[in-house]
Amino acid sequence: MKPSQFAKGFKARPDTTSSEKRTALDRINAIDGIVDLQQVSQTAANGRSSAFVADDQSDANAAHESEPYRAWRRANRYTVGQVIELPLKAIKPSPFNPRHFYLKASIAELAVNLAKQGQQQAIHVIPDYEEPGTFFVSDGGRRVRALKEANKETVKAVVVDLPIGIESYKLGYDLNVQRDSQTVFDNAVVWRRFLDEQHFQSQRELAEHLGLDESTIAVALSIAKLPENVMQEMVARPDRFGSNMAYQISRYHAARGSDATLRLINKITSDDLSTRQVADIVKGRASGQETQKPVGRQRYAQRLEVKLDGVAVGDLKSYGEDRLELRLRGLSREKRDELLHQIETMLEKANTQN
Repeated sequence: MKPSQFAKGFKARPDTTSSEKRTALDRINAIDGIVDLQQVSQTAANGRSSAFVADDQSDANAAHESEPYRAWRRANRYTVGQVIELPLKAIKPSPFNPRHFYLKASIAELAVNLAKQGQQQAIHVIPDYEEPGTFFVSDGGRRVRALKEANKETVKAVVVDLPIGIESYKLGYDLNVQRDSQTVFDNAVVWRRFLDEQHFQSQRELAEHLGLDESTIAVALSIAKLPENVMQEMVARPDRFGSNMAYQISRYHAARGSDATLRLINKITSDDLSTRQVADIVKGRASGQETQKPVGRQRYAQRLEVKLDGVAVGDLKSYGEDRLELRLRGLSREKRDELLHQIETMLEKANTQN
């Protein structure tokens, strides 16, 4: 299988769209030489694939197999596309897993379902030939976690012949796109790691290899600058925090920091703010004018309403440990001057006592 088969014609957008799903499906269809996904999904429950053929037929159609995989397949009498039972202790995470975030509540819910109904869909694994008998998860990390939580000992799996790396990443990524389980936050963390570990020399090279628009990569890398605890607050609400909203959050965080950003995320959820509304907030709060007058927006600790002759004319506010602010309005000139004189007298008395 040629690497270009995965990326051909694939143009993703910042948020997952039906177009992105269709093109991801085209790339999934390109791996038919490795495993027939439709047959696998239909037969995972009974543990065998209807694609089962004799070993000599498999060998005749295995021109693109790697030598280690062919040796393993023959030794274990494995047929391409066959669903087999593997011990969970033999399964380990892939360093090229497209997912980074796994919600505990989601894993727990799936564990309950697996305990009742059993595993209905096989995972995809890749043999680790440096540690024979162990396998990397190419697709199905969530199911593996849930099976462990349900105290299961085995997992139904299909073994695929892919090198651990970008190609195995693409397979998992495409399947996740089809299931709506791939998030921009997963992309942000993983793509940032690809560049940090120098699997690619630039975001342009990464975009070209994955078949994505460079702007999609750039947006994700901006989001990757967010602390993980901030991203965690958004991961659970993919309906509210797609890539466009997350990008605005990253801009806000750069100007305001984590605490203010977490408050904004709560406000977005509680007030159902749109991306446009958040963009307006970012533009206003990230301006140079705010950084010059941060005290003006500080929350007061106490407020005392000031009344004269039963009419409210202003308030007295305290800030922190050392600031008072008195604001009065609607006063006659005589009353204003009288109050000013009283304040001056009070201050002079305080200075004398000190």
